[in-house]
Amino acid sequence: MTDTYVGAIDQGTTGTRFMVFDHGGQVVANAYEKHEQIYPEPGWVEHDPVEIWENTKSVVGRALDEADVEADQLAAIGITNQRETTLVWDHDSGDPVHNALVWQDRRTTDRVEELEAEDKVEWIRGKTGLEADAYFSATKVEWILDNADPLKLEASRPENLRDRAEAGELRMGTIDTWLISKLTGNVITDVTNASRTMLYDIHDMDWDDELLEEFGVPWSMLAEVRPSSDEDLYGHTDPDGFLGAEIPVAGALGDQQAALFGQTCFDEGDAKNTYGTGSFFLMNTGNEAVDSEHGLLTTVGFQRSGEPVQYALEGSIFITGAAIEWLEDVDLITNAAQTAELASSVDSTDGVYMVPAFTGLGAPHWDGRARGTIVGMTRGTRKEHIVRATLESIAYQTRDVAEAMEADSGIEMGQLRVDGGAVKNNFLCQLQADIIRTGIVRPEVDETTALGSAYAAGLAVGYWESVDELRDNWHVDREFTPEMDAARADRLYDRWGDAVERSLDWAREE
Repeated sequence: MTDTYVGAIDQGTTGTRFMVFDHGGQVVANAYEKHEQIYPEPGWVEHDPVEIWENTKSVVGRALDEADVEADQLAAIGITNQRETTLVWDHDSGDPVHNALVWQDRRTTDRVEELEAEDKVEWIRGKTGLEADAYFSATKVEWILDNADPLKLEASRPENLRDRAEAGELRMGTIDTWLISKLTGNVITDVTNASRTMLYDIHDMDWDDELLEEFGVPWSMLAEVRPSSDEDLYGHTDPDGFLGAEIPVAGALGDQQAALFGQTCFDEGDAKNTYGTGSFFLMNTGNEAVDSEHGLLTTVGFQRSGEPVQYALEGSIFITGAAIEWLEDVDLITNAAQTAELASSVDSTDGVYMVPAFTGLGAPHWDGRARGTIVGMTRGTRKEHIVRATLESIAYQTRDVAEAMEADSGIEMGQLRVDGGAVKNNFLCQLQADIIRTGIVRPEVDETTALGSAYAAGLAVGYWESVDELRDNWHVDREFTPEMDAARADRLYDRWGDAVERSLDWAREE
């Protein structure tokens, strides 16, 4: 199989990547392009779906060209994506009716509070495994149908969007569905992405009539839900399209489940944490959907063709890597690589804590009105202290989730597999081991999100025969073990809880 490969489209929050992997799971080609972050109002975050599609075509072509790989050498293509980000488009024309509402977007917080006031939170959690939160797709599609300006649409379509949705003219989906539709013409999603919409019953494994009615989403808008690794295929690329070849599209997973798959967390109790724009800590719970009593999400981990669903517990941390980007935005650093040097230049934060609740707090706090907070500053506080406090906030938030994970699962983790851009920072990895009090294991290939979707697609078409082959591909780059005194780590973490309290329920309208 030296002349064939598997491709992975990794459509993330800040940009789109295309990677090509060989049979050993090694990277053959890699191209990346950022897209615009649109902030129409405070707390609102949008992406242009057309820009995302154009960037997808661009990075696929560039990666293949740079690696001198022909499109027909791809045995399959897999897709992974920012999960809850939601868009609505015209089924006939394929044109979006509004920008995509990004998972970070908080404009529907009032709607979520209505659900809370109506005592519907437990009802929603019982069906979906999710907290009622603006994070998920249901309130986003509802907002688009109610608020997108029909005057911006074609003159021949003057009726409101709800009428058009009821007439079967519109489709909705997460970004995977949008890309699969563009690549194959088929409106398909996988079980992991469906499970993040707050419209899908993860026990019955189907769209839920009562939830669809609650949010006013007709069945005709919905994608067909398929396994994450699908031997029946989602479709093929158009041989007359931009690739010029008919390539099977055979796998899709939401980005965090893709990382779980790429980290070969195939067994109950296996856990990983991905450090990207946010951080997402998942533990495989096997064929059982474990209910959380500590603020975690119960979600679909993955499903292979003909096999039972594997579930996971998840701790969703909204802001980690984005906090480092904020340091750049306010000119405290010029690039992310500086953070390790600046943070290690001081022995501590000198009592400063940074709570990066820029878009609210996710697990285990679930406060959509929390906001970013820096506490403990004195006249002697320098940027080094703030940079270190920002890195420490990533470690503290991960410990919040780790403790909840152990309490819910009853499993004490021996080690945590990590991936994502931030894990290149050795200082952060060591700090994480110190604060969480467990071993941190970084693999050689840390782009495990793309790798996981490639594995899913490759398994579907027989490029890899079994998950044992994938386990053999996984290799450790470096392990980090706790070095900090445990009592000191506990003291620092306890004080973190005080800082979090000061960030809660801040964003109230006057």
